[in-house]
Amino acid sequence: MRFTQAITWLQSGRHPQALAIAETLVEEASLAADAWQLLGMCLADSGQAARSDAAFEHALGLAPGNISVSRNYGVCLALRGKSLRAQDQFDAAAPVLRKALALSDELVSAWVDLGVVLRRLGRIDESLAALQRAKQMLEARGAHTFEVCDAINGVLADAGRPADALAGARELVATHPDHARAHETLSNLLWEHGERHAPGEDPLSEFRIAARAQLDNKPLQLSFARMLLGAQRAHEALVVLHPLRKREPDDPLLAWFAADALDALQEREQATRLYDAASRGVLAELPEFLNARARHAFRTQRFDLAARCAETVVSRDPVNQEGWCHLSTAWRLMGDAREHWLCDYEALVGDVEVLPPQGYADMTSFLASLGTVLEGMHTASRGPVNQSVRGGSQTAGQLFGRDIPVIREAEDALRIAVERWLTNLPDRAGHPFLARKERSVQCVGSWSVRLKASGRHANHLHPKGWASSAFYVALPDEMLAGDAPSRAGWLQLGQPMESLELDLPPRRLVQPRPGHLALFPSYMWHGTLPFESDACRLTVAFDMQPRR
Repeated sequence: MRFTQAITWLQSGRHPQALAIAETLVEEASLAADAWQLLGMCLADSGQAARSDAAFEHALGLAPGNISVSRNYGVCLALRGKSLRAQDQFDAAAPVLRKALALSDELVSAWVDLGVVLRRLGRIDESLAALQRAKQMLEARGAHTFEVCDAINGVLADAGRPADALAGARELVATHPDHARAHETLSNLLWEHGERHAPGEDPLSEFRIAARAQLDNKPLQLSFARMLLGAQRAHEALVVLHPLRKREPDDPLLAWFAADALDALQEREQATRLYDAASRGVLAELPEFLNARARHAFRTQRFDLAARCAETVVSRDPVNQEGWCHLSTAWRLMGDAREHWLCDYEALVGDVEVLPPQGYADMTSFLASLGTVLEGMHTASRGPVNQSVRGGSQTAGQLFGRDIPVIREAEDALRIAVERWLTNLPDRAGHPFLARKERSVQCVGSWSVRLKASGRHANHLHPKGWASSAFYVALPDEMLAGDAPSRAGWLQLGQPMESLELDLPPRRLVQPRPGHLALFPSYMWHGTLPFESDACRLTVAFDMQPRR
C-alpha cells in the first residue's frame, strides 16, 4: 500500500513525501530489492545522483539481473544524461548515457542523446553508430525518424562524407517539405559543398520553392528569411517577410527581422523605426535582440544607445560575449577608459610557443603530419554561411575528440600550452574574463580553417567561448618575414566587424608563426589581413570555457 502511494506521489511531483516513504521502507525491509529500487527512483527525482546510484546498485546486488531494476535504473540515468546534454556537459553526459544503455538498451531516446553528445565530443564514428541504432529502433516501432535522420546527415558531413549527407538531406526535404530544419541542413550543405557535388545549383533553391508553396507555414518562412539574411540576400528576405507582416503587423519578431534586412540594405531610418517599435514589446530584455539593436546603433552613430543595449545584455547575461564586445566598442568610441580595463590587448592576448608532442623529433615534423591530416579534412569549397571565413574552407563538426592519433596529440599539446598561459594571466575580481579564470579549460568547439590566396577572416567574435585561439600549422613564406610592411595574413584584434561601418583601426597585430598559438578573450573583435600567395594559411582554432 505504502509502495503504491510512494509511486503515485512520485508521478505527481510530490518528491519529498515519496522519498520519506522510500526511506522508511528501506529501514523496515533492508533486504527488499524493490524498496531500494524505489529509493533510487525517488533520489534521482530529487536530484541526488550519487545516492540514487548507490541505492540502485544495492538493489541489483540483492537481485542480480532483475529486469525491472535494470530498466528503472537505466531510465533514471538516461534522464540524467539528457539533462547533462541540455547543459552542454557532454563529457559528463557520455558515460552516464553509456551506462543507461548497458542496463537497458531499448531506450531509444538515450541512443539519440548519446549520438548527439558523441558528435559534440568529436567521436564521429560512434555518434553515427548510435544514431543509426536509434533510427532502426524507431522504424521498427513505426515512429517518425525526422530528428534522427537530420542528425545523421550532419554527422555524415562531419565524417567527410558530404555526398552521402547531401543525398540524405535531399531525401529528408522530399519526405518532410514542411520542416524548416531539413531545408536549413540541405541549404547549408549546398552552400559549402555545392560547387563540387551540385555545380550550378543555388544553395537556397529548394528552400525557396518550399517557402513559396507554404505561405502559411510561419516557422518555415522565418527560417528562410533568416537564411537569406545570413547569405546577404536582404532584399529577398524583405520580400519573404512582407506578407507575414501584412497579416501580423504588430508581431515584434517580424519587425525585428525586417529591421535587420533594412539595416543590411542601408535603409537606416526605416530600420530605426522598426527596432524602436520592437523594443517596446517582449523583446526589450532579450539579449539577442538587444545585440542586434546595438549593431544598428553603431551604424547610425548612436553610441550611447549601443552602450545602453550592451549594458542591459551583460546585466542580464554576465557571460554574453557579444554584449561585452559591443560594450568595449562603445566605450572606445566614447573615450571611456573602461575599454582598456576590459580589453587589455597586451596582458590578455597571448602568443604562446607550443611544444612538439612526444614521438616527434621537432615541431616541423609534427606540423607536417598534422597538416597532411587536416588538408584531407577540408572537403568544402567555401566556408559556412554567415561565418567569418572569406576565400577558404572550414572543417565540419568538432575537430578534437576524433580517433586520429595526430589530432589527439595536437589537442593534448595545445591544452598544455593553454594551461601554461593561464598561470601567467593576472587575477582581477569583477572582470568578465579574468574573474572566471581556472587552472584548466574545456573545449566547446574546435575546427580547422584553410585560407587560399586573397583569403581572410572577416572581423568577428566568438559568442560561445570564454577564450578563443588560433594555432598556426602551415603559412606562406610572405607571412614569416618580420619586416613585411603589409602584415599580410596577420591576426588583428580590436577592429570592429566591417558591417558596423566604424572607422577604427585594430588595437593590436600579431604575426602568425608556425607552431605558435594565439590566445585571447572570446569577446575581442578579431580577424586577419588578406594575403596573396600560392600557398595556403592552415590553422587549428578552438573555443574554451573554464574547467571547474
